[in-house]
Amino acid sequence: MSNSASSTAGNISPAERAQIQRANVSGLHPVVFVHGLWLLPSSWQRWAEVFEEAGYIALMPDWPDDPATVAEANANPAVMANKTVGQVADHFFAVIAQLERKPAVIGHSFGGLLAQLLAGRGLSAVTVAIDPAPFRGVLPLPFSALKAAWPVLGNPANRSRAVPLSYEQFRYAFANAVGEDEARQLYRTYAVPASGAPLFQAATANVNPWTEAQVDTLNHERGPLLIVSGQKDHTAPWAIANASFRQQQLNSGLTEIVEMPNRGHSLTIDSGWREVADTALAFVRRFAMADTFESAYLFSDEVDRRVAA
Repeated sequence: MSNSASSTAGNISPAERAQIQRANVSGLHPVVFVHGLWLLPSSWQRWAEVFEEAGYIALMPDWPDDPATVAEANANPAVMANKTVGQVADHFFAVIAQLERKPAVIGHSFGGLLAQLLAGRGLSAVTVAIDPAPFRGVLPLPFSALKAAWPVLGNPANRSRAVPLSYEQFRYAFANAVGEDEARQLYRTYAVPASGAPLFQAATANVNPWTEAQVDTLNHERGPLLIVSGQKDHTAPWAIANASFRQQQLNSGLTEIVEMPNRGHSLTIDSGWREVADTALAFVRRFAMADTFESAYLFSDEVDRRVAA
């Protein structure tokens, strides 16, 4: 890809610049991971390891102002407030614009929406959207999705706040398909406050022609797209995933959808994560071949991949 950066390139953090440099120096095919609400980039750590072992080079950019660790995010939630879909998309555009090769893009939840938005801008060689949040034109609103989002949507003032989930709310929205002990461990390890703005943007997308939560599904440069849906997902259930798939089928490129049995919204971070990662990897391999040599910078000190609780 071109080395010219967008006007937001100045907001790329030193850690992200190190990831970009590492990717470009390695010569390997980059894979950009996009996290969603209530998680941090470190939630992709194990996925990055799997993809790098397969011959790719992984990047896990922040949303703007993401704290470095779960502990920091929970101690200072205000820095995560007021981050809109457009701001985050532009930030990822700035990161991708610095890469020398068009990356694969993999996103979960609102990261799945962002992955599709980036693909709609022609920025992705191949895209995987896992339990994606809805965009303009996706009409179903299942009760479970509304209940999962209600801790934010229930108070209009939350649009300008960062909102944490209680354990009970996290259990319903993310960890309903795992056991109690695992659910509590996931909550302690991964859960952080989230900007309320994207949920309000998605909730009003179909009545706002100017919404940032809209995807160019017709761009012929979108590339192949896989949508992955967890069968038991409360936050982005099958009705939303399938409606997104039907919108994306209007594109001339390949569009596929797969349902993961007995999986909830935590499918990228819970004990069954590897099955989902392997599904995504198999799809990426079909359209973005991995290089046959190993990166000399694999998991170097340049990029901190630790999950800090």
